[in-house]
Amino acid sequence: MNSTPSTGETVVAEPGLLLMWIGFPLLGAGAGWLLQAVAGWVASIPFVPFRGPLRFIDSLSDHEPAATLVSLAVGLLVGLVIAAGGAHEHLTVTVSDKGVALRRGGKTRRFERDAVSGAFLDDSYLVLLDRDTGELVRQSTHLHADPLRSAFLAHDLPWTDDDPHRERYRRWVEGLPELSGTLDALFRARDRALERGDEDDAEQLRGELARLGIVVRAKGSPQFWRQTRPAADGPGTGDRG
Repeated sequence: MNSTPSTGETVVAEPGLLLMWIGFPLLGAGAGWLLQAVAGWVASIPFVPFRGPLRFIDSLSDHEPAATLVSLAVGLLVGLVIAAGGAHEHLTVTVSDKGVALRRGGKTRRFERDAVSGAFLDDSYLVLLDRDTGELVRQSTHLHADPLRSAFLAHDLPWTDDDPHRERYRRWVEGLPELSGTLDALFRARDRALERGDEDDAEQLRGELARLGIVVRAKGSPQFWRQTRPAADGPGTGDRG
């Protein structure tokens, strides 16, 4: 875990980045050397596939030490590519007096401090709440609570150790009178998506419900929901007619 104060910012990065950048290239170089060393023996086994390429790799051993250097370099390069792909998907959270920035996959999402009314970890998700108690973002992460808590509190941003609205969630069942026909249809569609294991569709439908003022806990089926504030005038509720 990495928590670094710098020029008025606190950066919290997912663990394993340094190990990934060092470990994968070293493993790749080792694998390249090992493949070059055993290629001839493996190619001699009758049922092994790709015997042609293995024989070619083995033939390079006549050109030492160049063959070993090339195998190490190729393995190192493959390891770097794998490490870059893994690092690309790691989440980095930057907290400052201006707000919060989440970076993953080369993309950064920024949230002004006035827009954030709360933050917490919900199992493996980092959740930021807006001023109407809806979710600004729900981002999967391997980050731990302690460095996040320290980063938010260091910049006087709200942090709680649990969902402050947990008691407001109710279980969805078809035909609830307080949910409009539109909301009920979205819940039914999401229920079917969860049953068939379509996580992308379930997430899109959760977003549609969020736009209508309904927060759904992203923990599979059964579905639990709450309405954003103010409940009396929230969008999407009312008569089912």
